[in-house]
Amino acid sequence: MSGEKKKRKPGPKEDPIQEAQAEETKGAPEDPASVEQTGEDPGAVEDLPVDEEVPSTDEEPPPVLAEELEALRRERDEYLDALRRLKAEFENSRKRQERERARILDSASEKLMVELLPVLDNLDRALEAEGDIREGVRATRDQLADVLAREGLLPVASDGQPFDPNVHEAVMGQPSDEHEEGTILQTFERGYVLNGKPIRPAKVVVAKQV
Repeated sequence: MSGEKKKRKPGPKEDPIQEAQAEETKGAPEDPASVEQTGEDPGAVEDLPVDEEVPSTDEEPPPVLAEELEALRRERDEYLDALRRLKAEFENSRKRQERERARILDSASEKLMVELLPVLDNLDRALEAEGDIREGVRATRDQLADVLAREGLLPVASDGQPFDPNVHEAVMGQPSDEHEEGTILQTFERGYVLNGKPIRPAKVVVAKQV
């Protein structure tokens, strides 16, 4: 037996030098000696890389963005300036219209007064005359009516007309067999329209059925 053992040679897989090299390369993770030499824990997780810092918002924007921002600011200023100009023009136009309206009213009032002066003169003459002045007063009244008619003032037709609530005001009703109901029998106070617009209704007596 001893002779057979001496005669056996190690095969290629049992080379002691190769086995020693393999052991050194592999290393045992639980070997405390290897941990002491390296100073690292084989089970530790490597630290992840820290993210780069986010740039501060206080920094100036890129040149392209800065140009766009400046263009928007100029456009805003142009709009504000146009709005101020439009507001000023509107105020000036309103003031001009108010002055023109006041001027027209003053001119119309002056024109009317000038046309009424002859009527006033005729009334003065009628009062100074002796005797019956009824004819003079009637003529003066007709003259005044003509002046007012040229300015658009016209009397409202009433006697014998159907009652119209737009231009008539019934102060009382009177029974009548000779007239249809709603017919104006008498006018207490004449009504007037100015340029087609009623400015005073006529106060009238209206017929009603018994």
